[in-house]
Amino acid sequence: MKQNSQFSDVLHVLLHMAEGDGPATSDMLAAALQTNPVVLRRLMSGLRDAGLVTSAKGHGGGWVLSCELDRTTLRDVHEALGAPGLVALGFREDRPECLVAQAVNEALSDAVQQAEAALLARLGTVTLAALSHDFHARLARHRAAGGQGWHQLQEHSHETR
Repeated sequence: MKQNSQFSDVLHVLLHMAEGDGPATSDMLAAALQTNPVVLRRLMSGLRDAGLVTSAKGHGGGWVLSCELDRTTLRDVHEALGAPGLVALGFREDRPECLVAQAVNEALSDAVQQAEAALLARLGTVTLAALSHDFHARLARHRAAGGQGWHQLQEHSHETR
């Protein structure tokens, strides 16, 4: 089963935007995700509606963060995406007549609800600023080990994908 990576993708894009200088075009951000700009714009629309980003058309336009990194949690971003399910666990039957299946489904459903509640609580404690800080710490270690700067890493990662 293919996993939904929209949440991770949007976080990736938001950090690229936070590190960039000025507006980021849909083409630039889509290239970072190796996806089509139309797909990227669809993802970003929920963030725009939630006030996390703004967009401007035309020359010099693009996507801009409109939220404060230290006040925006991963839960805020998740909710801006429409709060998709975080735990994917399928059931053999949705409405089984079998009493065994009913017992199994109830146990699994309760476990999924508890896991999602715990995960949402944790996402509410992590800010975009924390992700940015982690990125900068990793970049500093990378540079100290003789690695390239961020822009060169971006270019290299897009060439090798």
